[in-house]
Amino acid sequence: MMEEAKQVLRQDPVMAEIVDRHDPYIEPNWTAYERLCISIINQQLSTASAAAVRERVFDLLEDEVTPARVLAADEAALRDAGLSGMKVEYIRNAARAFQENDYTRAGFADHSADEVVDRLTEIKGIGNWTARMFLLFVLERPDILPLGDLAVRRGIEQLYGDGAEMTRAEMRDIAEQWRPYRSVATRYIWAEYESAK
Repeated sequence: MMEEAKQVLRQDPVMAEIVDRHDPYIEPNWTAYERLCISIINQQLSTASAAAVRERVFDLLEDEVTPARVLAADEAALRDAGLSGMKVEYIRNAARAFQENDYTRAGFADHSADEVVDRLTEIKGIGNWTARMFLLFVLERPDILPLGDLAVRRGIEQLYGDGAEMTRAEMRDIAEQWRPYRSVATRYIWAEYESAK
């Protein structure tokens, strides 16, 4: 799929340059629950702050970030690691949901992207953005465009609008040329945005 995706993206001259500059697929092999926790940690935090909190939380749990470990962990210790009280609640809500349901790729195989978002957003603390991160990173759906993500929007504005503000409709129009690999394009936009900071 990756080579085919790159071929599609290279038809966009802007994206062609980015594809040759980055490899956005170097990432640890996190479980579905770990990845959801990371997205919750990342909510409304800068990349650097989120990475620091994630490291402390994962260290606290001795890199065994499972629903059972999170539910058993001391709340004060989780807060000392950098989680707000609300985020402790959110990762625990997610832990309980994971214990009761199959949120793996196999479990969601027959669900459309919208159905996955509907199921995940039933969990208190999981909003549209977090559900889209799950679609993109855990379920690896190839055609997700998470315009709720500030870095994606800023990245598109820098690459396609010289930094000028753009509407989401304008961004969707630009992204049409990336179909059916908008998830792949999104990863490249993040990589470019982070490297340009």
